[in-house]
Amino acid sequence: MATTKWSIDPTHSEIGFKVKHMMFTNVSGKFGTYEATITTDGDNFENAAIEFSADIASVDTANADRDGHLRSGDFFDAENHPKLTFKATSFKKINEGSYEITGDLNIKGVSKSVTFPVEYSGILTDPWGNTKVGLSIEGKINRKDWGLNWNSALETGGVLVGEEVKLNIELQFVKQA
Repeated sequence: MATTKWSIDPTHSEIGFKVKHMMFTNVSGKFGTYEATITTDGDNFENAAIEFSADIASVDTANADRDGHLRSGDFFDAENHPKLTFKATSFKKINEGSYEITGDLNIKGVSKSVTFPVEYSGILTDPWGNTKVGLSIEGKINRKDWGLNWNSALETGGVLVGEEVKLNIELQFVKQA
């Protein structure tokens, strides 16, 4: 069976995250510049080869000072580690519309295996004749597992920045000719 290449459609994708601020509200952010590819056997996504990278300099939380801090050595250290990467080691079908992805997430030079549920929208043809597929990924990671340790204690107890990062990723891919 011929392999099929799929490229990300950045106008219909979003790499989002949320982190608790002062232990009671979420701050949302996203990465604006990223690349992703999928290679499948025909249109079968079981065992697909999936690779993703995001430019750390593109982190955006709608606050320039906070974004600068996130790019600094306290967090992502964009100067020495300009990208975060993910390479799938497994993409398995659970049932119709539901997959599980496992792979190596590399942030700030630290690589760890992670597993997330994936909602698979199926394949469709858009009004312009492009064959597309949609994937939604939600999951959680602990930022300290990747050396993103900075924090500040609050006088009232607790910390300024939560350790748990919630991921909310919407991906649309276009089949390549």
